[in-house]
Amino acid sequence: MENHEQNVQQAYSKMAQLCSRSEQCSADIRKKILTYEIVDEIVDEIIEKLIAEKYIDDERFARAYVNDKFRFNKWGRVKMRFYLRQKGLSDATIEKGLEKIDEEKYIKVLVKIMKDKAKTIKNKDRFTKMGQIIRYTQGRGFEPELIHRHMNEVLD
Repeated sequence: MENHEQNVQQAYSKMAQLCSRSEQCSADIRKKILTYEIVDEIVDEIIEKLIAEKYIDDERFARAYVNDKFRFNKWGRVKMRFYLRQKGLSDATIEKGLEKIDEEKYIKVLVKIMKDKAKTIKNKDRFTKMGQIIRYTQGRGFEPELIHRHMNEVLD
């Protein structure tokens, strides 16, 4: 029994240490705690304690994730939304994170990505070029509506 309590305390301190170093979502922390072979009720208690002490905040995680993926990876909202859902975050939390993207910067990044891709395409046929640009930018997670709206800026 004492060993079990020691495991619980060790799991809590390790997770608190991890959360203080980098943003983590509750689902990731839950997976890591389960590696300590702790009962689900106690896992919930540990997570609630981490949330109460502000080590875990899913909204803060979503904002940081969106900020990093947009700034460094140049991902679009669709791809970020998908990966945040994979992490087990609620739609409301995801939307709060995605609200933080400045629309002007988002469009500038999209157009820049499209122009950069257009330069690398060797085929001169307009429709082939459009198809490749559309596939590429959708793969980066940008909305088809925005891609089509700004396509003329790229191909002119």
